[in-house]
This record gives sequence, structure tokens and C-alpha cells, in this order.
Amino acid sequence: MNALTCLRGISMTSGFGLAVETGDWTRFTGSSIGSYLGLVPSEQSSGQSRHQGSITKAGSTYARKLLVEGAWQHRRPYSRPGDRLRRQLDLVEPATRIRALEGNHRLHGKWQHFDARQKMPVKANTAIARELAGWCWSLAAPLQSGEHMKAE
Repeated sequence: MNALTCLRGISMTSGFGLAVETGDWTRFTGSSIGSYLGLVPSEQSSGQSRHQGSITKAGSTYARKLLVEGAWQHRRPYSRPGDRLRRQLDLVEPATRIRALEGNHRLHGKWQHFDARQKMPVKANTAIARELAGWCWSLAAPLQSGEHMKAE
């Protein structure tokens, strides 16, 4: 759970809630965790036509809410970790720390990209939440399976 709280928008309570709602992180991949939590768009397709609709809202409503609420934090300016985040980063191994910082920078960069394209903030936030779920998986699954990440 310490690894999850190294991401912006994931507090101790949110990290615990995600861990409980998800259970075994190793049963997912980085791309399947978003669909498990209902953060992927629904699709209507027939022949050559394809229409994407609203998110499917499958899976845990609580976990989806935690990720959507946490995703808003990545819209705020980010240049370096604050005090709370630095304390959390000190609790994890260097490889986990590097991975979490990469995630924080990427998610903030995605927000900047969506803002530059004038994407609807609610839709953009859902996309960020979907990617945040993938970053949570990338931090939690290796630790849960007993593997250690390598610092690169």
C-alpha cells in the first residue's frame, strides 16, 4: 500500500480502499485493470461502423470513484514532490520510487495535453483515472507477486 500512496491523488485511505476492492493485482494486466473497474468506453459496432459511448461502469463503484477523484490531483502544477509525497517516497524501494515519479510526471503531462486540446475536463479526467489505474497496477502487482522492480 505504501507504493500506491506514492502516486498523487492516492492517500492512505484511497490506497487501502483500492487494495481491498481490487484484491489480487496479479490477475490483471496494465490494460485490463481499467476495464475491470469500468473506466473504458462502451462500444457499439456493426460492420464498418464503430461508436464509442460512455464508460461501462462495470466493477467496483468505490474503486472507480477513488481513481476518478484522485485523477483530478494530476491537473494541478507539478514540478517536484511535496512534503507528504516525499515522506511516502522514503518508505519504498528506489525502483518503486522511480516508477511512481515517472507515473506522476506522465499523468500530469497527459492533463496538460488534454488541456491544450481543450478536451472536456470530465472526459479527460476519466482517461487520466484509467491510466492512473494502470500505474497503480504497475506498482502493486510486482510487489504482491514477490518480485522486486529494477531501478533503471
